[in-house]
Amino acid sequence: MASLIFYSWGEPIYIFLMIFSSVVDYIHGLLLEKFRHSDKKAKLVVLSSVIINLSLLSFFKYGNFFIENINHLLHTKFLLPNLPLPIGISFYTFQTMSYTIDVYRKEAPVQKSPIGLATYVTLFPQLIAGPIVRYQTVAEQINNRKENIDKFAEGIRRFIIGLGKKVLLANNIGVLWSQIQNTHINDLTVFTAWLGIIAFSFQIYFDFSGYSDMAIGLGKMFGFEFLENFNYPYISQSITEFWRRWHMSLGTWFKDYVYIPLGGNKVSKIRMYGNLFIVWFLTGLWHGASWNFVIWGLYFGIIVAIEKAGLLRILENLWKPLRHTYVIFLLLLGWVLFVFDNFSMGLNYLKVMFGLNNANLFNNQFLYYLYNYGILFIALIIGSTPIVKNKHMALIEILDKKLKIFYENIVVTSICLGILFLSTAYLVDATYNPFLYFRF
Repeated sequence: MASLIFYSWGEPIYIFLMIFSSVVDYIHGLLLEKFRHSDKKAKLVVLSSVIINLSLLSFFKYGNFFIENINHLLHTKFLLPNLPLPIGISFYTFQTMSYTIDVYRKEAPVQKSPIGLATYVTLFPQLIAGPIVRYQTVAEQINNRKENIDKFAEGIRRFIIGLGKKVLLANNIGVLWSQIQNTHINDLTVFTAWLGIIAFSFQIYFDFSGYSDMAIGLGKMFGFEFLENFNYPYISQSITEFWRRWHMSLGTWFKDYVYIPLGGNKVSKIRMYGNLFIVWFLTGLWHGASWNFVIWGLYFGIIVAIEKAGLLRILENLWKPLRHTYVIFLLLLGWVLFVFDNFSMGLNYLKVMFGLNNANLFNNQFLYYLYNYGILFIALIIGSTPIVKNKHMALIEILDKKLKIFYENIVVTSICLGILFLSTAYLVDATYNPFLYFRF
C-alpha cells in the first residue's frame, strides 16, 4: 500500500496498470506451479506472461514511435495515441517478466501470496529508476528479512551519498551541459563541445548511480539487499569491461534472459555475433523510443563485437593510459549519439568536436566555463574512481577499536549530515533538478 501511494503521488491513474501486472503475473506463477510436470503447458504459460508484459510496454512506450514510422514509410496519417509514459514502466516490466521466467526455470519459488508478489512489483525504493531487481534476488527476502538499527543506519548513509551524487554533482555539472547544449552550433568552439559532452558523461553517471545508491540505501532500511548497479565504469580498460560495470542489472538481465537463451557464445561465430547485435539493438531500444538510441546501442554492439574478435588481445598489450584514453574517447562519441534525438543536431555537434565546420579551437566562453567549473570537474573525476572508497577502507583497517568507533560514528556521520544539509539547501533553492531516466 505504501508503494502504491508513493507511485500514485506522481501518477494516480497508472497504479491500476501496476496492479494489473501484479495480478497477471501472480496468476501465471500459480499456473506454472500447476503445470510443473508438463513442459509444453509451462512454456505456453511463460510465453503468455512475456507477451502480455511486452505488449503493455510496447503500447505505452513505443506506440507513438511505431505509428510515426509507419506514417513516414507508407505516407499514412494514423493518429498518434500520445499517452503519457508510465513512470518506471521499463523497470517494473522487466522485473515482472523475470518472476515468471525464474519460476519456470526453477530458479525461484512460486510466490503464493498476492501481497508478496505485489510488494516485489511495486517496491518503491527502486521502482522509479532501478536497479532492475530480479525476483530470484529478493524472493527469500520478501517474507524473511533481517532488520536492525545498524542496517538501517547503513541504509541512511548510502541514501545520503546517492542524494549528494544526484543533487550536488549531477545537477551542477548538468547546468554546464545545458548551457553548452543550448548554445547555437555556430557559436561553439572545439574545446567547448568536448567540455560539454564530458559534462554530460559525468551528469548521466552521477545522476543514475546516485538514484541506484538511494534505492540500495532505502532497500537496506527495510532489510532488502539489492545488487550493485555501478562499479566505477569510467576506470574501464575496454568497452566490454565498461558494460560489465555500467547499469549492471540491465546488462545481466539481457545476458540471462536474451543472450544465453539465444545460444550465447556456444554457437557458431556468425550466430554469436548475430546474438550480440540482437541484444544491443534491444538495449538501445529499451532506453527510449527513438532511432538515436537504437543507433547508440548498435554502435556499442559493433565495438564489443570487434573487441571479441581480437581487439581485446591487442588492448591487453597496450599501456594502461592508452587503453583508458581509447575507452573514454569512444564513450564520449557514444554519449553524443545518446543525448541528441535529432540526427542533424548530433552530427553537427560531432563536426564541431572535430573542427569540421571551421569552428575556433577555443574562446573566452570556454575559459569562463573552465574557471567556474574546474573544481567541480576535479571532484567529479575523483568521485568516478574508487580512490575515496579505498582510502576509507584502508583507514578503517589500520584504526584501533576506539578510533574506529569514533571515525565511523562521528566523522562519517558528520560528513553525511553535511551532504544532507547541502543537498536539502540546494533542492530548496535550485530550479534545475532534471530526472534523466524519466523516459525509461
